[in-house]
Amino acid sequence: MNDTLDKKGPESSRVSRESLAPPPTETRAQRATARALVFFEHLGMVSIMFVGVMKSATRRPFEGKAILKQLDSLGVASMGIVIVTSLFIGMVMAVQFAFGLQKFGGMEYTGRVIALSFTRELAPTLTAVIVGGRIGSGMAAEVGSMAVTEQIDAVRALGADPLKKLVWPRLIASILVMPFLSTFALVLGFLGAMLITDIQFQVPAGFFLRSALGTVTLRDFWSGMFKTPFFGAIIALVGCHFGMITRGGTAGVGNSTTRTVVVISISILIADLFLTRLSILLWPAA
Repeated sequence: MNDTLDKKGPESSRVSRESLAPPPTETRAQRATARALVFFEHLGMVSIMFVGVMKSATRRPFEGKAILKQLDSLGVASMGIVIVTSLFIGMVMAVQFAFGLQKFGGMEYTGRVIALSFTRELAPTLTAVIVGGRIGSGMAAEVGSMAVTEQIDAVRALGADPLKKLVWPRLIASILVMPFLSTFALVLGFLGAMLITDIQFQVPAGFFLRSALGTVTLRDFWSGMFKTPFFGAIIALVGCHFGMITRGGTAGVGNSTTRTVVVISISILIADLFLTRLSILLWPAA
């Protein structure tokens, strides 16, 4: 009996040591592959949702009242943050460029540099990132709350299409408001830059305005505003996507909101690169 226990002892101890051993660690390549798969999964879901929204858009009713409500919620309610951010970004850019150009005796170029940078890049992109964080998180929270409380399932049970009722009004409203918000941010940012250069660097506002308007062309304006509808579509699709896949109660709503802000900001910056290249092809320099 003792001999049998002695023979089984080392085997049982080896088994116990193997069971207590830590699981094999995941390699860096495996983590990267898993993240890439998650990215493409979400990209596919967003693409399918976009196709479904476009198909449902041709069917009645056209949700005119819902679109007007979203225009007010996404556009008018975002004016405050656009005013504050564009004014102070314009002032900061003016101070930075003026200090840099002052060293080389090029203060007269301040208006030209700021006008070009705001028109082509800062106004559309920064407005999309800042406003997108606000309205995208709002979409994710609102639609996510409906998802966790099974209101979306109730819409399906009543025979309605959730994409038509929830996503379509937000998508079309976001596409429509972004060009206007970006144009408004462009004007205010330019006024803020003109104001600070006149007060702090004694550059006359009239000279600043003439030099800026003499540099910026319609090609520069359209190359910047061309991006804004795409940014609006990204904001609405990402916000509604994360809202509709929300699970786990209030904690899930908070998680979806956080992910929405991060993904919208990164997506806009990535899309900006490709849209800038496309705008150069559409509106080449003379």
